[in-house]
Amino acid sequence: MTNPGADRVKSVRALSRRSVRERTGRFLVEGPQSVREVVVHRPDQVVDLYLTAEARTRHTDIVAAASAAHLYLHEVSEDVLAAMCDTPAPQGLAAVCRVATASLDEVLAQGPRLLVLLTNVRDPGNAGTVIRGADAAGAAAVLVSDASVDVHAPKVVRSTAGSLFHLPLVTGLPVEQTLARLRAAGVRVLAADGVGTTMLPDVDLQPAHVWVMGNEAWGLEPQIRDLCDEVVRVPIYGKAESLNLAMAATVCLYASAGAQNH
Repeated sequence: MTNPGADRVKSVRALSRRSVRERTGRFLVEGPQSVREVVVHRPDQVVDLYLTAEARTRHTDIVAAASAAHLYLHEVSEDVLAAMCDTPAPQGLAAVCRVATASLDEVLAQGPRLLVLLTNVRDPGNAGTVIRGADAAGAAAVLVSDASVDVHAPKVVRSTAGSLFHLPLVTGLPVEQTLARLRAAGVRVLAADGVGTTMLPDVDLQPAHVWVMGNEAWGLEPQIRDLCDEVVRVPIYGKAESLNLAMAATVCLYASAGAQNH
């Protein structure tokens, strides 16, 4: 495929718009790291796989995994791939994938010990980094509120570095009802917020719990904090005013992982 103006190219590029993703139930994955993870771990989600001739030669492991999963590879020119993707230099590989999200019932049925809930998180990079951190810390799932960024937006997908395909995502959740469901299921609700009076090292993180993370600018709304069992603050030992959302979430998740795997 060599024509950047072809209808297929335009339809792939249109997946950068949320309205198109919601209408089609598809999204775009760019670059070798993320494409490798979806091909290896969730080949059932892959609709079409696009690669340049140079990428076919360089990424033989991805090509082999795609062939083993009986995925069809479309060889395209570099100009075509650039026209398809959200980034000007997509590194030779892209995949159109089906959106796959779990339900809260499915997650709770597994008896999760560690979860994270994103409420009003609007920055794509932060959301993607939290998903990546949750994956690395062994969280059972990432829960995402209805007021948060679309986790299948291109910048979020890139920021997860493939972790999007390693653990369940539950999206579109109303926060207050979700917290009630979690507590009813025996999951302790911990708010991570700079106004907290409980310091992170003082929290018992061995029981099943969920970290509730708020907006990048204003944190958690008071009514949400009031619904949590504890409001926890990450201690600052140096002169930094605060940690950003993704850093704070990663610190909290790793504290939980350490406590639960000790």
